Amino acid sequence: MRELVVARHGESEYSLKELVNGDPAVACPLTPAGRDQARALGALLGDVDLVAITEFERVRETAELALAGRDVPWLVVPELNDPHYGTFEGGGLDVYREWVWGRGPLEAPTGGEHRGQLAARFAAGFRRLLERPQKTILLVSHSLPVRYVLDASEGLSPCAKVDLVEYAVPHPLTRDQLARAVDVLETWAAAPAF
Repeated sequence: MRELVVARHGESEYSLKELVNGDPAVACPLTPAGRDQARALGALLGDVDLVAITEFERVRETAELALAGRDVPWLVVPELNDPHYGTFEGGGLDVYREWVWGRGPLEAPTGGEHRGQLAARFAAGFRRLLERPQKTILLVSHSLPVRYVLDASEGLSPCAKVDLVEYAVPHPLTRDQLARAVDVLETWAAAPAF
């Protein structure tokens, strides 16, 4: 891999209502605005040799619209799925954020994942992409893995509170930036601390 372009999916029905969804079996399509955002993403992209997506409908739909008319191979990378929210699944984003922002990196909601697990899982997914032979990869994923990789590419470890990533905006990373991000995430995941 020479370049990874990372983007969050377009606005979805759940994100419009500010609800959390970490279960790919739950239907969650894009809104009309999200579909427009996905098409706009496609207009900003150059040549792409591979598109990587997660297991979620909103991600697949974003990638399909962004790459309409292009013959590009696909790769599903479940390691870059949204978090498992456990008892917060389907509930309000503000309620989940209030809970998680007041907890340490090794505390998880019942049936969910803690941030140490997330960092390790995301690092594994990004390492898979780093090892791919294609030169330019588009990854359509979710706000949290995109935020983690962008921050880690600048040498920043995960922190207690993170901002959401804007919808369907491309963020290019070089091979060296992605390698640095993976190292930062793997190191932090081995001993998570805020």
